[in-house]
Amino acid sequence: MSSGPASEVDTGDASRADAIAAYLAANPHFFDERHDLVARLRIPHPTRGAVSLIEYQVAVLREKLDRERRRLSHLISRAREYEELSERLHSLTLRLMATRDIARICIVLDEALRRAFNAEAVALKLFSLDPDAAQQDPVASAFLEFVDRPHALCGPLEPDRNQALFAEQSDGIACAALIPILAEPQFGVLAIGSRDPDRFRADMGTELLDRLGQIVGQQIQVLQHQHG
Repeated sequence: MSSGPASEVDTGDASRADAIAAYLAANPHFFDERHDLVARLRIPHPTRGAVSLIEYQVAVLREKLDRERRRLSHLISRAREYEELSERLHSLTLRLMATRDIARICIVLDEALRRAFNAEAVALKLFSLDPDAAQQDPVASAFLEFVDRPHALCGPLEPDRNQALFAEQSDGIACAALIPILAEPQFGVLAIGSRDPDRFRADMGTELLDRLGQIVGQQIQVLQHQHG
């Protein structure tokens, strides 16, 4: 009753297996250019209960290959993400170059960083480079280190800095990228905040953020000279 269909299935499987075996026998070089397929084959090595050396070596190599595949996939993903961010930075640069005052710079940064960079809080703070004036401003004194800082600072944000930077936007901000801005006779910080604690990590690369800081600082200087 049920043995008929099962037998047909078994017969079909056997026929396909025979056809594959016949094809491989007729084409002994089939795997020469198909190394990826070879790595996924399972070829038994009967050793009476023990794992053969060949089988063990193949398993180790297969595991290493899988790790390399995952690593390559991760690198490709990161490269694509970097390329997308570079394109967004280029678009933002063009918009910044078209600004005519510092207030407009703040608006452009807020719009672009929220939309294209998934920011949930954005703030641009500028202070005088005069040490006496900076010391009198508690927010400026908290960021004096940024005058000589060459790279952005990423990671968790202390509550006092969070409040000083983001004010009413500070609720729930778990981490931030703090980008130094040098626009003599001013210095400052461009802060990008996120509620995701893993969005800005201390070990992340800052090349694009540093470039953004340089662009913003340069445009602020240009506008200062134009209106000075």
